[in-house]
Amino acid sequence: MAGITPYEIETKLRVKSAQSKISQMKEGKTKGGKEKTLPSDILSAVCISRDDVNADYILTGRGEPLKTPTVTRINHPKGVEKLIPNQDVLLYDISAAANLRTLLGDKTQNIIGKISLPNIPKCDGAVYVKGDSMYPLLKAGDIVAYKEIHNFENVVKGEMYLVSFEMEGDEYLTVKYVNKSDKPGHIKLVSYNPHHDPMDIPVVSINAMALIKVSIRMNTMS
Repeated sequence: MAGITPYEIETKLRVKSAQSKISQMKEGKTKGGKEKTLPSDILSAVCISRDDVNADYILTGRGEPLKTPTVTRINHPKGVEKLIPNQDVLLYDISAAANLRTLLGDKTQNIIGKISLPNIPKCDGAVYVKGDSMYPLLKAGDIVAYKEIHNFENVVKGEMYLVSFEMEGDEYLTVKYVNKSDKPGHIKLVSYNPHHDPMDIPVVSINAMALIKVSIRMNTMS
């Protein structure tokens, strides 16, 4: 089922008796001769955990089982950038990692999937977008693929970055445009959504950055 086993639905998605329910479905029709349907708790859990699953297809049979991704180039460098014809990009669970620096430091942990993307630049990984600061360019549930930045001095102003920083003892992770700040030793984080004000942060407060190369949005084919 959408690449998720009954065991994972029961243990990871915490659907009670999922293995038993799915096993009973495989037996075919009910005693009254009706086709058995997928229990709502299983359907809900799968659709919430997998943005690429088309719930409308499961409920009505319309469209395709999986949503089709729309890939948008976010970064447009001035020079010619090599595109990889077919690239498998690992999708990470950033919420399971201590912070972005931890995730970038150990790329074997917190992997939740893999995305096959054609004709994009080399990427180091991908994560889900949270919040609405870049809406409507990016919305919650979209995926962004990134390239790790090792030297913050190499940051190109005006580009979009995944930025992890500390402020007054708290850690923050955000997707923003990075612009030049009027304050020495700072950068300005700018949202696409006009309801979010720009903010200046000290460069020394940044613990990790990654350049956003492409965004991926799942669309339902009807």
